[in-house]
Amino acid sequence: MRARTAGVLALVLTLLLAACTVGGGERPPGRTVLRFQSLAWQKESVDANKELVAEWNAAHPDLQVEYVQGSWDSVHDQLLTSFEGGEAPDIIHDASDDLADFAYGGYLADLRPLLPARLKADIPGTSWKATTFGDGVYGVPFLQEPRVIMANRKILQASGVRVPTPERPWTWLEFREVTKELTATMGEGKYAVAWPLKEPVSVSLNLGLSAGGRLFHRDDDGRARIRFTDGDAVMPGTVHAQVNTDRSAPRSTLGMGGSDTLPGFFGGKYAMVPLGFSYRQQIAQQAPEGFEWMVLPAPAGDGGLAQGVSPQTLSIAEDSPHKQEAARFIDFLLQPPNMVRLARGDWMLPTGTEALKDPSLRTEKDGWATGAALADDLRPAPAQSVRGYPEWKDKVATPAFQEYYSGAIDAAELEKRLVEDGNLVLARYQR
Repeated sequence: MRARTAGVLALVLTLLLAACTVGGGERPPGRTVLRFQSLAWQKESVDANKELVAEWNAAHPDLQVEYVQGSWDSVHDQLLTSFEGGEAPDIIHDASDDLADFAYGGYLADLRPLLPARLKADIPGTSWKATTFGDGVYGVPFLQEPRVIMANRKILQASGVRVPTPERPWTWLEFREVTKELTATMGEGKYAVAWPLKEPVSVSLNLGLSAGGRLFHRDDDGRARIRFTDGDAVMPGTVHAQVNTDRSAPRSTLGMGGSDTLPGFFGGKYAMVPLGFSYRQQIAQQAPEGFEWMVLPAPAGDGGLAQGVSPQTLSIAEDSPHKQEAARFIDFLLQPPNMVRLARGDWMLPTGTEALKDPSLRTEKDGWATGAALADDLRPAPAQSVRGYPEWKDKVATPAFQEYYSGAIDAAELEKRLVEDGNLVLARYQR
């Protein structure tokens, strides 16, 4: 009987000890523990985040942070479930284009009274617009990713075409002409540019800003409406022509993700691939020996080099009992030197003006300087404050753009679907 009693006591003690540990460390009485859900996934980025959490914990024994690993693939549904179940993390890593429903739904804290003046001033107003919904600010935008053109240096230099720079970019018309000329010199079965457009909507909208396109407009009553202008047609029209008229871009890559095009890029099948800035890491790590690559700015139009981005964000759950403490950790995480570490870990650009001055983000190596030169032209993605955008994107815009780029429908049908079908979707969210 004594042996059984001792065994029960030992089990109870074990369970109590387990209940007092978070992330492998003990939680003594009086210690506050914040849960920080990160979506970092590349090793360098995960390492940078975990190192910063460890540094904070070493300096703040009474205010500890537990690192929780999340996933970009499932974050929206996972967060919605955790919000509704009252189990949301205190500090939430996400992207600005995923915040609207959470902000309007009351799940995220308004950060205006919580953030220090230093952090508010360090991040430009254009970036803050990406996380402003109604009268509140519901996320701190801290990393951003322009879309650039990854190019095979040897092919471009051998062709004799003008190589663009941020100071003298290609226009969209020049880009089309260059790709026709380049394809003609490359030989059978090779193409000047490969467009990986498995997810075509954000690419089309964000690059469309450079030509003056916006697609989404606010009427005087504040309601969002879709209108298709000449500027909205420039970027999609260029891609459509390259694939279906000029044959300077293959139809086969339209259904691919960015990584899927890299083998063909390395093998010389494609001279250029428009990709997000962070793809430089894969290229640097996976390119065969002797492969020479360079980073070019995306084409410019009436809007210059402007393009839309959906910055990565840090938010605080409205239900968190430790909002002030969570804001202190965010301020630490986004001190300029730490923001640089996070940016380099993700191979992205920081939003902070001080961090952007860091010399390591302005080197020619791996195209950092080209990206940094684009920072002033980045704008909030056109649709991210529009309620109903996710449904419009999935049910209307994605199939419409896919069919247009492949040549299955013409520009008139694309416009009809985006505008007429799209406004019916938006109307349901704005009654």
